Amino acid sequence: MTNVERHAYDVVVVGAGGAGLRAAIEARERGMRTAVICKSLFGKAHTVMAEGGIAASMGNANGHDNWQVHFRDTMRGGKFLNHWRMAELHAKEAPDRVWELETWGALFDRTKDGRISQRNFGGHEYPRLAHVGDRTGLELIRTLQQKIVSLQQEDHAETGDYEGRLKVFQECTVTRVLKDGDRVAGVFGYVRESGRLFVIDAPAVVLATGGIGKSFKVTSNSWEYTGDGHALALLAGAPLINMEFIQFHPTGMVWPPSVKGILVTESVRGDGGVLRNSEGKRFMFGYVPDVFKEKYAQSEEEADGWYADPETHRRPPELLPRDEVARAINSEVKAGRGSPHGGVFLDVSTRLSPEEIKRRLPSMHHQFKELADVDITAEPMEVGPTCHYMMGGVDVEPDTAAARGVPGLFAAGEVAGGMHGSNRLGGNSLSDLLVFGRRAGLFAAEYAAGLPAPERPAAGEEQIDEAAAEALRPFGAEAGDGGPDAGDGGSGAAVENPYTLHQELQQVMNDLVGIIRRGPEMERALQHLAELRVRSRRALVEGHRQFNPGWHLALDLRNMLLVSECVALAALERTESRGGHTRDDHPGMDRTWRKVNLVCELAGKDEAGHGTAAATAPTAAGDAAAGPGTARAEDAAGPDGAAGMSGASGPVSTGTAASVSLRRRPMDPIRPDLLDLFERDELLKYLTDEELDA
Repeated sequence: MTNVERHAYDVVVVGAGGAGLRAAIEARERGMRTAVICKSLFGKAHTVMAEGGIAASMGNANGHDNWQVHFRDTMRGGKFLNHWRMAELHAKEAPDRVWELETWGALFDRTKDGRISQRNFGGHEYPRLAHVGDRTGLELIRTLQQKIVSLQQEDHAETGDYEGRLKVFQECTVTRVLKDGDRVAGVFGYVRESGRLFVIDAPAVVLATGGIGKSFKVTSNSWEYTGDGHALALLAGAPLINMEFIQFHPTGMVWPPSVKGILVTESVRGDGGVLRNSEGKRFMFGYVPDVFKEKYAQSEEEADGWYADPETHRRPPELLPRDEVARAINSEVKAGRGSPHGGVFLDVSTRLSPEEIKRRLPSMHHQFKELADVDITAEPMEVGPTCHYMMGGVDVEPDTAAARGVPGLFAAGEVAGGMHGSNRLGGNSLSDLLVFGRRAGLFAAEYAAGLPAPERPAAGEEQIDEAAAEALRPFGAEAGDGGPDAGDGGSGAAVENPYTLHQELQQVMNDLVGIIRRGPEMERALQHLAELRVRSRRALVEGHRQFNPGWHLALDLRNMLLVSECVALAALERTESRGGHTRDDHPGMDRTWRKVNLVCELAGKDEAGHGTAAATAPTAAGDAAAGPGTARAEDAAGPDGAAGMSGASGPVSTGTAASVSLRRRPMDPIRPDLLDLFERDELLKYLTDEELDA
């Protein structure tokens, strides 16, 4: 029996960003004893890097704005692959969540008449983003953190215990969701500082772990974003959807190399910044796709007039959805018209006075001055695409945020799929995590309340022992023993360095499954990932469990490799270009693909023997030989053709670790009254004739 520290709660929230804290607040206010597990320090979640604002149709800057307009913009941005019910709930409830933050102490920028100020952002028809300069995410986390503290103070006044009903476990990592049969029973994890193992028994678990960006070489994401929640859900038996759709934010820093990928907020463009190539040309006018041409300016004069008179001018093309802008920048650089360091120029200095820039964009002014010695009040910035956001995630019920197929598991924020479709609009992330963070906490609390203590699931000791053995494996990796589980085919292969494996993974994803994708390259990526998965079992770390970042990375590699496989597999399968998924060999958007969700699941048993993933190949060489699939039958038949799924549809060989399978699932039909919000001519660009006539 493994020696672990054990706790018991009603609801466990994994992740302490905006979605996690909002879920924890809701669960606690519903009377549940709630634990929050934070991978970093409390208040240091990646949400603080969300700079531009919270999208909510409050109508403070333009009285024409309402939830229906916000819903339309969100569906257009996601190229109609969004789950329409999630988009509807989000648009309707976002204003209440912003006003709620204000009652909890959030200090938003104000209009002249004292209302919450709202700014322009890409893809939004009206100024919609409630903001605090360009530090909105920081203020959001500060407000939620303070709300947590206030609830703890209330509990202390009533019970004498600050943490009796709501406790934050800082600098801890969860490695497994524990189960009793098909139901959630709690989580297994370790304390990063000491290496101490722990179990929290709970009938309801909310995943709010954010994204997967550290699988890519160039990313705006912080170190915590290693796909933990995606992998935890998959290993627990929950499906993932839309994993092919990754947003590459168009504006990340490109120089110096040490800061490459750090986010440059869309607020710069929302406040008037323009994009120019090395020839000084404002190039975005040449990249407005047909589906957006009616709404975006075709000349600089018209675009410039929009800022003062939006009623009679069309929007500047710099404010197109992020996927369009990122592809345009990529094309300019490839054509040899990029900046000296491989980006393009973003200039706000010719639009606003130095004082106004410092007031509206204080973080950007400080960031470029300190990190790149660039004064954005007097000169342009160099920017380029950076891996920013994962649209895919846990397949959840729209109203409850409950993960499909795993009773007691919930997900909210970036780790949940469906809300954003194929591309997320800027500002919709913060409102998403508030709306669905609250819903996840609410329904997790209701679920837990419906299970009295004698009926609650409990994880067996064998499962806990297996989780502990998995966590401690890097201290005794399978190196050179010649055994079948070593994955070395008896070759006595040497141990692996987790840092080397991580660098190779990032390079593979960046080069072969990046912003522009091709079928043969993604097949190569799947082969490389299979080899890396085998080698990762030989990742060895030295020293003790205390203060051991190599051990932490070795455990994170499981998650990053598993999620990367899902991304590559789904991207190979979807033979069209849509939103955050661009195929150079299939450049067009196919209406028949709009009806299809690609669902990733595990098959067989995983490396811990939990019966959720399978070891399907004895060697890395065998994986490479087998490849990711066989004949691409669906290329001829199309998404709905009789040929069905390609060879990639079954379990895909990934070495002796987890094996992922892929299947297609039809999209739920959009409710007729919501379709009526769009003109038929616009819907014809996205929906099939059969969908429109149904």
